[in-house]
Amino acid sequence: MRVLGLCGSLRRDSHNRRLLAAAARVLGAGVEFEDWAGLEQVPPYSEDRDVTPAPSAVEDFRAALARADAVVIATPEYNHSVPGQLKNALDWASRPFPHNALRAKPVAVIGASTSLFGAVWAQAELRRVLAASGAHVIDEELPVASAHETLATDGSPRDRELQDALAGIIEQLRQAARAPSSGPRDQRTDAEGAVGFPVS
Repeated sequence: MRVLGLCGSLRRDSHNRRLLAAAARVLGAGVEFEDWAGLEQVPPYSEDRDVTPAPSAVEDFRAALARADAVVIATPEYNHSVPGQLKNALDWASRPFPHNALRAKPVAVIGASTSLFGAVWAQAELRRVLAASGAHVIDEELPVASAHETLATDGSPRDRELQDALAGIIEQLRQAARAPSSGPRDQRTDAEGAVGFPVS
């Protein structure tokens, strides 16, 4: 099994990067974990550039998603929402719809912040974006609040309940990756005719 890891923070020493490393350790033996580090190179989405071939960083991201059996994303929260660069990369990944690299892909979302809310709003927004893109989203959250205190130096939660919650989410992801997929349920088309996001 191959799992792709994606950190929504571009900061080298981010709490979410450490949390993602902890999630990779929970995956255990027999799982190949790929920490995709090209987020910063993905250009702003433009329909004019959404051609074949796509920009190289976009091609790399789509290929990494395609070869993964599952994905785990660790996200911080910026202004009560998803970091712009992460949302931008997922916009690229959602195209072409419906046959994109996220289609029916099991994805788990976790997150940490130094606030008391643990990036809970960003996680909810991110799960919604992923579902609209056709991913099979694990319907659990891991809000790690006060991450500068809650996480150990290796990214592992100090709190036993958080450790168990992380292990539970990762186990759901593993099970979803093993199970035969019937695909995500069809998404409703919005007023402008697109499913993932409207054509501008």
